[in-house]
Amino acid sequence: MTTRAVSRADTARVAAQAKINLRLRILARETSGYHQLETLFLRLTLADELLVRVTDGARSLDVAGDVDARLLGAVERNLAWRAAESYASATGWPAGFAIELTKYIPVGGGLGGGSADAGAVLRALDAMAPAPVGESALLVIAAALGADAPFLTCTRPFALAWGRGERLLALSAPEEREVLLVLPPFAVNTADAYGWLAAARDVGHRDDDASDVLDPTTLGEWATIARLAANDFEPVVSARHPMIEDVIARLRDLGCSPAMLSGSGSSLFGVLPSGVGVEVPRFEGTHGGPAPQVLLTRTAVDVAPVVPVA
Repeated sequence: MTTRAVSRADTARVAAQAKINLRLRILARETSGYHQLETLFLRLTLADELLVRVTDGARSLDVAGDVDARLLGAVERNLAWRAAESYASATGWPAGFAIELTKYIPVGGGLGGGSADAGAVLRALDAMAPAPVGESALLVIAAALGADAPFLTCTRPFALAWGRGERLLALSAPEEREVLLVLPPFAVNTADAYGWLAAARDVGHRDDDASDVLDPTTLGEWATIARLAANDFEPVVSARHPMIEDVIARLRDLGCSPAMLSGSGSSLFGVLPSGVGVEVPRFEGTHGGPAPQVLLTRTAVDVAPVVPVA
């Protein structure tokens, strides 16, 4: 039996930070069915909490937090589980793992919670591994887990991504700002959103500024971000869920810029001006329906580190 160095911990704790898309352009569809994209990712301080432990062979995932278990699906489909299995398959280590996941990021809202969990697991395992593979190799593993996963595995809080999300240009993060997150009482299926977008483009509805040339040297400035902020999913999702436009208008009335949909939704966010305090506002439901939930968080200027647990 091989004995690992005693200086390496068998347990690590890490916060899996949510993300927002400050810009999201859906480009050409490949013959494989996947779409090319261009997106500007920024991490938030809102985060799930994970405790990852190496075992001799048993594998487990326990999920806690204020989340409907029906939204999580089978354990084997959970991205934290899949990330651990992918790491073990790629490296031959560890034999087993035990993951304790406490959810704070809303599930299925376009905030990258599942991918953040996957990235946190990959980083935690590599920090404990007897032969760490390093960040570049982790990004290759993450790329197979989804378009958000490479960014949410890397150790930079702000990046421009393209391709299928696997091509990343790390950027200096903009100054920290408060962010209002608005969570409507409905979900948006990502596959449906892609279908709506394809249908709109088939009849000639395209955004005119999709070909903006981005200057990486200015992307860390909020004025530039606000000017370039756009999400190709927003018009087609809003057409089916009028609450989206109502919430964005209210966020803008509060001074938020940008104020927009994140990912394919249904979560929306508004970035508040610097130095402007705001009480968490109440948003009304539509047509007598339930009101959306509102959270106050902040943009991140760094990535939470992996913390060994003795």
